[in-house]
Amino acid sequence: QVQLVESGGGLVQPGGSLRLSCAASGGTFSRYAMGWFRQAPGKEREFVATINSNGGRTFYADSVKGRFTISRDNAKNAVYLQMNSLKPEDTAVYYCASKRDIYYSRYYSSYDYWGQGTQVTVSS
Repeated sequence: QVQLVESGGGLVQPGGSLRLSCAASGGTFSRYAMGWFRQAPGKEREFVATINSNGGRTFYADSVKGRFTISRDNAKNAVYLQMNSLKPEDTAVYYCASKRDIYYSRYYSSYDYWGQGTQVTVSS
């Protein structure tokens, strides 16, 4: 069983930056692809970014491409989401997820384990 714990959320002004972290325990982290998703009030959970097991390949939603960067440190069992140039529409609960194979995916149903989420609010 894999446990995922997100941190780093908070309140930030438009144009600001935040770095989310996701700490994993259990399982073999270096064998799992990882993803970030988000859910705004009244909306469905949506894909943000994903990374393969060795960190060599990434993929982003069009809405965050060029502003967000996903990365991982397999020695620390952690995945990160660097968010720059934040906009009010980025406001959401952000979730970390892992899947039990090496291939990244943008599809919610591909993921096996989920964290509890961390709130990101972008507002002046």
